[in-house]
Amino acid sequence: MKETAAKRLVFAMLDTDGDGVISKDEYAARADRVARVSGRSEDDPLVVTARTAGARAWAAMDADGDGGVTFEEYAAWAGAEAFDTVCEPVLSALFDLVDADGDGALDLPEFTALRTALGNPVSNIESAFVALDGDGDGLVRRDDYLASVRAHVSGEDSPMGEALYSIDKAEAAGGR
Repeated sequence: MKETAAKRLVFAMLDTDGDGVISKDEYAARADRVARVSGRSEDDPLVVTARTAGARAWAAMDADGDGGVTFEEYAAWAGAEAFDTVCEPVLSALFDLVDADGDGALDLPEFTALRTALGNPVSNIESAFVALDGDGDGLVRRDDYLASVRAHVSGEDSPMGEALYSIDKAEAAGGR
């Protein structure tokens, strides 16, 4: 149940036009949005890496090659194994795009830029950051971020997943 809810949240972020199908253009636009908020040019090696990783991920997600991924296809594909082999390189490359000093950690403005560009609800960005900043130094490290996303899409306990659900519950209780 938890894993399905996590997959629905991720699918909704990827299906930016809300038509029930993730298109190749919607998926590829993620790297472009993150590159834009990071101020990087199209020929920046980190942008090229992110686009290449994204193209590989798309090929794996769209296993039947029809140009679209429905929720059912996504749910059958997504999980720990897909994350480890396909998604981790994409998310790592996107993380690196906003890591301005290349230290493997994001401060709140960088984290906000990444999460906003990826279509995450603005209302949970700060709580997700706090949940992932385990030592309270004002930074979210790449490994912690990736581990939390992996746990979330695998249906395991995840600091970022908990932040997502606590905001969703609060919004639902408030009638929004």
